[in-house]
Amino acid sequence: MIIKKEKKGDITVYHVKKNYDDDKMKQKMSTFIKPSDIDIILTHSADVYTEEGNLLLRFRKNAISNKEHITQFYDNIIKFAQNVTNNRGNASGKKKSEDGSNAKVMTNIFGYFDKWGPSQKFIFKRLGKTPKISVRECRFNMEWPEQYKKTIPMIQDIDKLYEKLTPEQYKLQRKKADETHFKIPDTAFTTITTNVNYQTSIHTDKGDDAEGFGNLAVIEQGEYTGGETCFPQYGVGVDVRTGDVLFMNVHLPHANLPIKKKTKDTKRLSIVCYLRERVWKLTKGKSRKVYERHNKTVKKMLKK
Repeated sequence: MIIKKEKKGDITVYHVKKNYDDDKMKQKMSTFIKPSDIDIILTHSADVYTEEGNLLLRFRKNAISNKEHITQFYDNIIKFAQNVTNNRGNASGKKKSEDGSNAKVMTNIFGYFDKWGPSQKFIFKRLGKTPKISVRECRFNMEWPEQYKKTIPMIQDIDKLYEKLTPEQYKLQRKKADETHFKIPDTAFTTITTNVNYQTSIHTDKGDDAEGFGNLAVIEQGEYTGGETCFPQYGVGVDVRTGDVLFMNVHLPHANLPIKKKTKDTKRLSIVCYLRERVWKLTKGKSRKVYERHNKTVKKMLKK
């Protein structure tokens, strides 16, 4: 609920309070939101603060100005980003597939991760040994390194905006990122999550840097309505489109509205960049030599 609205230059600043208390919010976790749950959808550059004066989100229209970087990112990731998984837990809501598993969605990660997948565990068990560091290159950058390199310029664009727009949180996160080689080059991020046409249920982000701030960028192909990123407890949503960037407190409950495609081949690719705390904790201070030897060892083991 908006309790105050003011203009500061080209930016509209909102102050909001909760529409309902934390106990009711807990009951809504892992459920899907509806347009009627949201009081306002922001389509213009804005800052939103809670009643206590804490920054909830900072949204900037057309902030990612390098169109070549956007196109390059999309062209090199979109095939991989459309791989289907059912491993998104609460973010996929309470809907189940016919076999009782979580619903299948197009959500994927690249960069570095701090858990071994089932197939990797099977290989290590067969070999009778497991790598000493429980951090791995993700499949995309391991198997398609040239395509991975072409995604980096846009990620670095987001990183620069992160530093400019939320410098306090950026400084804390970048300090950690600079302590490890297991990261996206010259950024505060270790990991990227991509989602295609994926409506998340109400959730909070887990495993990312508790001192950092979340972010979201979108690249769209074709036409659609919906998909707005929302904080239901405050009744605020943001319509993030190609070139826009949203920085937000992802440790508060959030979700996105249903995506209604106007054409069959419409794609809404969302991009979330973050630092996984366990990647940092397990690798901080390790030398470049250790980093290179570990990646080489893991690749060799997984190819057997």
